[in-house]
Formats: sequence, structure tokens, C-alpha cells
Amino acid sequence: MKIHSIHHVEFEGLGVIEKWIKNKNQSLSSTQLYASQNLPEINDFDCLIVMGGPMGIYDDKDYPWLTNEKKLIDKAIVAQKTVIGICLGAQLIADVLGAEVYPNKHKEIGWFPIELTSEGKSHPYLSDIPETFDAFHWHGDTFTLPDNAVHLAESSVCKNQAFAHGNNVLALQFHLEATPLSAAGITQNCSNELIDKPYIQSEKLILSDNSRFDEINKIMFTILDNIEI
Repeated sequence: MKIHSIHHVEFEGLGVIEKWIKNKNQSLSSTQLYASQNLPEINDFDCLIVMGGPMGIYDDKDYPWLTNEKKLIDKAIVAQKTVIGICLGAQLIADVLGAEVYPNKHKEIGWFPIELTSEGKSHPYLSDIPETFDAFHWHGDTFTLPDNAVHLAESSVCKNQAFAHGNNVLALQFHLEATPLSAAGITQNCSNELIDKPYIQSEKLILSDNSRFDEINKIMFTILDNIEI
């Protein structure tokens, strides 16, 4: 299996997903868009993983590579490649599939509960994970559900937290791949967003308990196993 990951900023890598890929002896390549690297051809990979970043899907003028990235995501979905999007990656998938992406009423930054929907509880991608769990969040935008998408998860301030589409697409608004190191990188590089708001936690609180990362990483591993990349 050839896996390709797309990165929008230096401080948002694969996190624990890279460990899973190594454990499974899968092939891994990547594109660092922030370093002006070229995107792959559609036949260069079997699975595309699109990571997060502080920009929005609509920021094409500031980040012109977004245009070609969206085209690649679209081609990958049509070609029945496995496509996984996390945070911005999920929003890009939603946009490509014709959904609306827009600022949510509240930014959600820190540890907040996720609850699986009835569809999520029975979906094979989410088999054997808890019905409710605390996830690591860092997002201000949200999206409507694309046509024919299956609504998988929600939180109290963001209804559409995850969806599946067809038999090859998974979009997660939250971060299950995060590790203490990767979360520290985000808090350091995006510290300007850590302001006094109802659903924004402090850096100290976000990084206070490493066991939280262990728990979400177990869930991430289970989901990747379920997808059978």
C-alpha cells in the first residue's frame, strides 16, 4: 500500500499516524506544500492523507497551491483511492464534495467531548471505539454535510465533526493523531488564537495530561485498522 500525506505547515505532521504506517510496513511519501513541493500524480498513491493547518479552504489568493490540492483530492475520491482528511483536510474534502465551509459560531481549541451519532455507532470505520470521548480540537471553521455523506460524530458546539462518504472517504474535524510534541508545536505556532473564549483552553491545560494523547492515539489506531488501508 502506497500512502501519501499532504502538509500545509511545518508544525502539523502525521503525529501518531506515522507510527501506525511504520508498524504496518506501508510505503509513505509526502508533499510539504509550505515548501513549494509538487503534488503527486494520481497513480503514485493508494491512500491520500490530508492534514491540518491554520489557513482556510477559501484562502486561495494567499495559498495558491490550495487550488491544485483540491483538484487532486477530487481526482483521488473519483478514482476510489482511500482519502482521509483531518481538520483543514476534512474541510477541503467537504468543499470538494460540494459542501459549504464557513466560520463556526465558536472556535473549539483544546479538549472537548465528541459523541458518535447513531450512524457513527454502527459505521465500520468507527467500530470498537468509545461512543463518547474527549478529543483534541483546534478549529474555527466548520462545514455542512456533503450530499450522500454519513454523519459520524458531533460536539456540543460543532454539529458536523466527522463524516464518511462512499466506501473510501473519511473526514475528521478533530485531531486523534496528536501527540504531546505535535500539540506543543501547534500551541507555540498558533498561540495568538489562545484567547479568553468559552471553548478555548490555555496552553497549560491543553498540555497538562499526556494520558489524554495516549487515549486518542489508541482510537486513531483502531480507526486506521478499520479502514484497512
